[in-house]
Amino acid sequence: MLLLLTEWLAKFEGSFTVFQYLTLRAILSVLTALGLSLFVGPTMIRHLSKYRIGQMVRDDGPRSHFSKAGTPTMGGLLILVTVTITCLLWADLKNLFIWVALITTLVFGVVGFLDDYQKLIRRNSKGLSAKHKYLGQSVAGIAAAGLLYHIGSEPGSSSLLIPYLKDISIPLGPGIVILSYFVIVGSSNAVNLTDGLDGLAVMPSTLIAAALGVFAYAAGHAEFANYLKLPHQPGVGELIIFCSALAGSGLGFLWFNAYPAQVFMGDVGALALGAALGVVAVAARQEMILMVMGGVFVMETLSVVLQVLSFKLTGKRIFRMAPIHHHFELKGWPEPRVVVRFWILTVVFVLVGLASLKIR
Repeated sequence: MLLLLTEWLAKFEGSFTVFQYLTLRAILSVLTALGLSLFVGPTMIRHLSKYRIGQMVRDDGPRSHFSKAGTPTMGGLLILVTVTITCLLWADLKNLFIWVALITTLVFGVVGFLDDYQKLIRRNSKGLSAKHKYLGQSVAGIAAAGLLYHIGSEPGSSSLLIPYLKDISIPLGPGIVILSYFVIVGSSNAVNLTDGLDGLAVMPSTLIAAALGVFAYAAGHAEFANYLKLPHQPGVGELIIFCSALAGSGLGFLWFNAYPAQVFMGDVGALALGAALGVVAVAARQEMILMVMGGVFVMETLSVVLQVLSFKLTGKRIFRMAPIHHHFELKGWPEPRVVVRFWILTVVFVLVGLASLKIR
C-alpha cells in the first residue's frame, strides 16, 4: 500500500522514487515488523492471559519446565499479523511470489491454530489428529509447490541446484513439485519440533529468513545471478521484503519470548514459520542450502527419528529425551545455555550457507 502511495507521489516529487529500491524497502520492512510487534505484543499477551490460553506441560518432561505451565501461548499469531501487515505495506502486491509465500504461511498458521485450539481451548491433550494435521499441511504444501512451478519461467526454475559446485544442477522437470512439497512440509514440521525452549526456534528462523532474503534478492537480479552462477528467477527478488518482515517479526517476538518467556509461539507460529522458510527456499532454488542453514532444525528432527527407530528396533533409547534439546537439559545444562549454544550453531550454519554464494 505504501509502495503504491510512493509511486504516486514520485510523479510530483522525484525523491520518492527511492522507495522503489528493494534494499530500502527491506530495511523498512524489518523496522516496521519489529515496531508493530513491540506495539501489539503486550496487548496480545494480556488477551491470551485473560482467556487463560496457557501452556500445557508434559509430566515426563524436564522438571524445570513445570513452572512454565499456564504461560500464554499461541503467540505465533503476533508473527502472522505483523508479517501480513508489513508485506501489505511495503511489498509489490502485483508480485505473485509474495502472495504465494504469504498465503502459504497463513494457511499453515491456520493448521497450527486449529491444533492449538484443540489443546488449549477444548483441552484435548492430543490436539488436532495427526491425520487431519498432515492433510492440511499436505494440501497447502502441494498447492504452494505447484504454484511456484507454474510461476517459474526460466530453465533453472525446475532444477535442483547443488551448492558449492559450479554449474551443476539436476533437472527435475515437473518432479520439482514433489521435492518442493517435501521441503515446505518438512521445514514446517522441523521448526515445530525445535520449538521447545524459550527463544530456541524463533532466533534460528530469524537468521535463516534474513539469509534467504539475500539469496532471493540475488536470484531475482539478472546481473548478480549471472555473476554468482545462480538460476535467475525474475520477480523472486521481491521475496526479500517477505524475508525482512519475517526477520523483524521474529526479533519482535523474541523480545517477549526470551528466557523466561512471557509468551510461547505455539503451533500457529512454528508451523507457519517453517513453511515460510521452505517456500522462500523453493522459490529461490535453494532447497539444499536451507538444509545447511537449518542445521539445528535438521539435528532436532533427526534426533526424534533416531530415537523412535532405536526404541522400536532395540527397545533402547539413544538420547535421554528427544528432541535433542531436552537431552542436553536432562544432562544438566541450564535452558539459556542450550538455547544460546544452538543459536551459535545456527550462526555458523548460516555463514556456511552464505559462503555458497561464492564457493562454486
